[in-house]
Amino acid sequence: MLYRWLTPLFRAGFTLTLCIGVLAPQAAYAEQSGDSDNQDVLIAELAEDESVEDVEQSRPLQPSESGSDDTAPAEQQEDMEPSVETGSADPFEVIEDNREAIAEESEASQPAEGQQEPEEATSLELLGSEVSPGTSTRLSWAPNIQIAGLSQPTPVLVVNGSKPGPNLCLTGAVHGDELNGIEIIRRTIYDLEPDKLAGRVIGVPIVNLPGFQQGSRYLPDRRDLNRHFPGSTDGSLADRIAHSLFEDVIRHCDMLVDIHTGSLKRTNLPQLRADMNNSDVAEFTRGFDRMAVVHSTGSAGMLRYAAVEAGIRSVTMEAGESLRIQEDQIKAGVNSLTSLMDKEGMISRMFVWGDPEPVYYDSEWLRAENGGILFSETKLGANVDEGEILGYVSDPITNAQHPIRARSNGRVIGMAVDQVVMAGFAAYHVGTEAEVPGE
Repeated sequence: MLYRWLTPLFRAGFTLTLCIGVLAPQAAYAEQSGDSDNQDVLIAELAEDESVEDVEQSRPLQPSESGSDDTAPAEQQEDMEPSVETGSADPFEVIEDNREAIAEESEASQPAEGQQEPEEATSLELLGSEVSPGTSTRLSWAPNIQIAGLSQPTPVLVVNGSKPGPNLCLTGAVHGDELNGIEIIRRTIYDLEPDKLAGRVIGVPIVNLPGFQQGSRYLPDRRDLNRHFPGSTDGSLADRIAHSLFEDVIRHCDMLVDIHTGSLKRTNLPQLRADMNNSDVAEFTRGFDRMAVVHSTGSAGMLRYAAVEAGIRSVTMEAGESLRIQEDQIKAGVNSLTSLMDKEGMISRMFVWGDPEPVYYDSEWLRAENGGILFSETKLGANVDEGEILGYVSDPITNAQHPIRARSNGRVIGMAVDQVVMAGFAAYHVGTEAEVPGE
């Protein structure tokens, strides 16, 4: 199977140890002063770049429209001592059955007379299989769109904890050329120990298996799968795949993190895309450590958007560049997912939290006004000032140098790698902090 081929390849290059001292940007949460319940957040439009070729505008609701003025996340908890735990090498070869150990532990912890009995973990029915508490396994999802004798099911990794808790779903490679998310999910799930987990973690490392096999962002019909959720049973190939994944897997989720990278020859600072006007989603983002948060309602067809519409707390995680495995971005993603599970009570680990940063409610793509070769003067994650030169477009024939300048103070949260560009090419994505009155 494809995953059997991937596992030794990944093991050769990486360890399962979580690095808490990540070389990634720090956490991104809006630090508020005074009474947070009585503060308004001034928010502007966002340039949504989950599809940079088709930039979408997202107009956040004002507090008077949404009926809530508490959308800016509060400061995270104080620093704690780090501790690292690792799981077994490959718990997904066979189901690990810890039911006897769980039963003994349950008998030893029977409540005293008059006390309420603790809730017990239950089996998870998924993809035609039953996953018992305290076990991990590898299932298969098949959208039934391939030629009958050539069908290749997609691996789904499942850890059902020995204690009750929420269902967290992780999806990667919805775009087949986005590799960092695959490794983020692998490290996160293989590090879990079922007998210490509260809840379930369901991971689909490679959603777009045909695109992954071809090194392509798109499906074989050239459609972008992340524009077709929740899908339909009688639509295009993309509609049918989206519908199958959404009904068979996503609807089992209480929380969803859909992991992406920048599109071809663009890279993104590790960050979350989240609808911060949705109070449940805004609260959800507070569990991620060392992640900038960019406000975005998303648009119809995106997996994140469809999941939120279905009542599932969902965010998109962006990390790095397509067609590459980037250690710093992968560590940042694993670190943030570990902190999320800790915050949600799914695991219990001593954890170091980064200092909070503001949410970027407003962002803008700066575009080249001339054709030529792009040479950047700035770096991903850099803080920039209005008027600062971020890079040049050099005309290789006339030797003309055309600077690209920041139009506001902010931070570079996405950028193109140096390459040949034409006029109108999106070169630098600059995020601007939300303004909180009274600070």
